[in-house]
Amino acid sequence: MAAETHPGTPEPNHARRFTALWVISSLIATPLVIFLLGPSLPPGNGSEQASGHVTDNTVLLAMATPVLLLVVIYLIYASIFFRQPKGGVLEGPAVRGDSRVQTAWVVITSVLVLSLAAYGTVRLLADNGAGSGSGPKPLTVPKGPKLPVQVIAQQWAFTYRYPTYGGVETTHLELPDNEMVELHVTSIDVIHSFWAYKLGVKADANPGVDNIAFVKPTHEQSFEVRCSELCGIWHGYMFDKGHVVSPAAFETWIHEQQTKFAPATKVLPPYSKTYSPEPTRRAE
Repeated sequence: MAAETHPGTPEPNHARRFTALWVISSLIATPLVIFLLGPSLPPGNGSEQASGHVTDNTVLLAMATPVLLLVVIYLIYASIFFRQPKGGVLEGPAVRGDSRVQTAWVVITSVLVLSLAAYGTVRLLADNGAGSGSGPKPLTVPKGPKLPVQVIAQQWAFTYRYPTYGGVETTHLELPDNEMVELHVTSIDVIHSFWAYKLGVKADANPGVDNIAFVKPTHEQSFEVRCSELCGIWHGYMFDKGHVVSPAAFETWIHEQQTKFAPATKVLPPYSKTYSPEPTRRAE
């Protein structure tokens, strides 16, 4: 039931009381979200790009927390103090606009939206969109040396070509730890999408397109590679297990692949940013 007031007792200032509850709750909950929940947000810290995603998700969640609390606390407050007495069917008072509430709402929401737009723009220009696949001419390119690796999608598998190692093409993705990798993602049949979730990389693989993404793994690990674009009947089977290893282990592995796949490398077409698929390879 609604809180009863005795005759002559002034009505409490609900706006002031509600605002105090909301501000106190936000001051308590927002730091908890940032420092306790934030570090556990996806996709983890498998690469510099993935860590950037965690930072962005933490910022978004922190800004959303006061908004969520505003709605939840208002619903709880209103259900306690403004509901009708049990069994009563009363006509509610006429509700008219309040210019102060309307102005505050417009100002606050505008500040939130513009702040997020500015934050996103700054983050993208600071290389934090490097793992998203920005086409053949990325807006920002990380500084320093990079290991080029071509990701070739086809129904229904990914293969990986290393142009600086004689153009050898492997069936599994191996990357050196703590080195910037420049991924050239393309397809030789239909549209696919290369997704290494733990590394924070997701880039479309389109026929005839060299889609460039960058990733710098931060520790040795295993990760899954999946196609995230419906590409045919065996789309769900199109996945692989990749590995990040030490630079020395990577050198050993890549030389083993050069020896193992030497006969196939001889008959492969020369390395190119894109390849023209044979019509007979397309699935009907």
